[in-house]
Amino acid sequence: MNGDPHRAQRLCQIELDEKTLVRRKPEVEHERAIALYDLLEENFFRPEGDLEGPYALHIRLADNRLVLDIRTGDDSRTLTEVVLPLTPFRTIVRDYFLICESYFSAIKKSTPSQIEAIDMGRRGLHNEGSELLRERLAGKVEVDFETARRLFTLVCILHIRG
Repeated sequence: MNGDPHRAQRLCQIELDEKTLVRRKPEVEHERAIALYDLLEENFFRPEGDLEGPYALHIRLADNRLVLDIRTGDDSRTLTEVVLPLTPFRTIVRDYFLICESYFSAIKKSTPSQIEAIDMGRRGLHNEGSELLRERLAGKVEVDFETARRLFTLVCILHIRG
């Protein structure tokens, strides 16, 4: 494995459920693009069991649940599916959306110190959501903190309904 035992424990492809995608603000599309790019560039993703990576990941919301369809790297077949209830994420996602709206408004009319204060709060909530995601994935999929952060961004984006 070319000296790196974790090289195969990664995502090589990510798909968001097209049925839940809607037309979004340019700021949101930018965040989505950055999260996807950064996630594919560097991540650690190890599903439980004797599964061989790298992995393709299809993410969708279904019946008030987050579904992570983990597939072979060539996307030819499903290896396992992880289903998480969305209820534990509701409050943090709602609060994160509110603070993001404040942040985007502040960029247009607030002082740098006000923007910085809102951004610190925004990052704090994002970190909290990322940790919650890692906790909920425990025993199912191991991810590092940065991977959890980027996945949490995508989870938030899937919540946008137009």
